[in-house]
Amino acid sequence: MTYPATTGDFSAAPGPGPRHERSAVIDLDAIRHNVRRLAAAASPAKVMAVVKADAYGHGAVPVARAALEAGAAWLGVAHISEALALRAAGIDAPLLAWLHTVDSNFGAAVAAGVDIGCSGWELDRIVAAAREQERPARVHLKVDTGLGRNGATLETWDHLVGEAMEYQDQGLLRVVGVFSHLAVADEPERPETDQQLAAFREALAVAEDAGVDPEVRHLANTPATLSRPDTHFDLVRAGLGIYGLSPFDGQSSAELGLRPAMTLRTLVSQCKEVPSGQGVSYGLRYHTSGRSTLALIPVGYADGVPRVATGGPVRVAGQTYPVVGRIAMDQMVVDLSDIGPAGGALLGAEAELFGNGDEGGPTADDWARAAGTINYEIVTRISPRVPRRFINEQDASPAAHSAALHREGAA
Repeated sequence: MTYPATTGDFSAAPGPGPRHERSAVIDLDAIRHNVRRLAAAASPAKVMAVVKADAYGHGAVPVARAALEAGAAWLGVAHISEALALRAAGIDAPLLAWLHTVDSNFGAAVAAGVDIGCSGWELDRIVAAAREQERPARVHLKVDTGLGRNGATLETWDHLVGEAMEYQDQGLLRVVGVFSHLAVADEPERPETDQQLAAFREALAVAEDAGVDPEVRHLANTPATLSRPDTHFDLVRAGLGIYGLSPFDGQSSAELGLRPAMTLRTLVSQCKEVPSGQGVSYGLRYHTSGRSTLALIPVGYADGVPRVATGGPVRVAGQTYPVVGRIAMDQMVVDLSDIGPAGGALLGAEAELFGNGDEGGPTADDWARAAGTINYEIVTRISPRVPRRFINEQDASPAAHSAALHREGAA
């Protein structure tokens, strides 16, 4: 099914498969495969599928459903608004939101049964929301074990735990979880992960001494899920891995048993023969070295392709070519070399920027290298102007979903 972009002139009606002008094709079977792979690595801990940022650009609702079908026990998002959108779509799985501001809608979160991450300053606001809703809030207390972002410091941790337990005794909240986040798990040789793990164990001991009996303790992200079983506790939070991308330099998705889920593709919109010395794109930083055919690829930085990623690969008719010249807002150019009249046959041909890498095709990692960034950013930044097309969807009815979960439990 095709889900239309939120902007632009795209039809909401299902189209004829891959002939859409441009699309990000999301393979939900790949999502299911990756969740099962991560669940096997995490066992006996459960998996939280992190679907923040519209599931890293893949589409939060379809990805969340696929992850649950494959056995994910929890869902995780950054913002309460993201959690409420999942609830509005009929998804009732355990769901945690952890990044808040003073304007976050804690009342709506409590009313929707969304678990709330709490670093300290939010506690009084969460309690006020619980009083207003006449319903206890479900809270996960976060401790900063070394990342230096949100989370209570180790010095203030015992005070936060004590306050939370007082409110729990009053029936205003339930401390459901205790968690932290790792800083360098994608670099397994670094000692800071050991230091953070030790700090997390100390924080857990403080919480347990205060009477906290959490349902879940969680620390591990995707790299720790795959490389540090001592960090798994009750639950792992898998983000990048469920989209089939590797968190490690020097280890591919395939080597980790993961399958990239997003393919970014479009159609060649023009082919023309040009003479030697033809300049290409703004700034004329590239000139053809001989007679060439230039192919115009109709995506650019407004579609989320990094402007700095000159040299990024595009696969056309089984051949991969680097982008030449500057990437513009709506388009980029590849030099097909001197192929003469054969270039005319490539008008309207499929142009793949990245996909699962089969048969040597381009990947998000290739574009990350060209842009000097990470694969997370490449997929997450694909803009709403590019429609998402979902393949391998299952029946989304509640009965079918329950049956899928039953099959997973029996497997």
